[in-house]
Amino acid sequence: MKTTGGTDDQKRRAGERAAELVEDGDVVGLGTGSTAAHAIRAIGRAVDDGLDVRGVPTSFDSRALARRSGIPRCSLDEVDDVDLAIDGADQIDADLSAIKGGGAAHAREKVVDAAADRFVVVADPSKVAESLSRPVPVEVLPDALAAVERDLEALDGDPTLRRAERKDGPVVTDNGNLLLDCDFGVVDDPASLSTALSGLPGIVEHGLFVDLVDAVYVGTDDGVDVRERI
Repeated sequence: MKTTGGTDDQKRRAGERAAELVEDGDVVGLGTGSTAAHAIRAIGRAVDDGLDVRGVPTSFDSRALARRSGIPRCSLDEVDDVDLAIDGADQIDADLSAIKGGGAAHAREKVVDAAADRFVVVADPSKVAESLSRPVPVEVLPDALAAVERDLEALDGDPTLRRAERKDGPVVTDNGNLLLDCDFGVVDDPASLSTALSGLPGIVEHGLFVDLVDAVYVGTDDGVDVRERI
């Protein structure tokens, strides 16, 4: 489920500041969500001014925005390396572990973000927390839904099938799968939970991003707070 909070100006500051990291010749992972969209638009303006880049979109929406912004696009299997990925987050903690997947794109996002030499999260202050506590999105093969629900409950999770807002039935990802939002309460050990979720048959990908984020750019009312991985 998408998170709300923060102002558009805060998101714009974060996205535009992160876009300044893009250098000529880079391959850039283009994230999904309202804050990452500001980065994509800023990169598009730089392309108009002569910047030579290629973008690897992480979702249908980021691909469409990149096209409208004039950014040349490619797939991950067309490049040897991703120099920089810029993406949003639903929540990020003091150790730069993150929960993603409010936009139902975390499976493709994780593949691109993990392939990048540097992964920068852009966010507004409402996304920053001392510890992760939001439900963790889990993309599930449709035929495995009931089995995965039981396995998540065995991990003391409370899974809820994400329902679509403007159609009857569940949300379906760009990959054709279903989504469970699983509440684990406060996640004291994201790494252990990430490992446990990754080992469950039927789960395509989960929204815990652990040891992947190199920096977070938090847009504020008067600037950008940059936090680097120690």
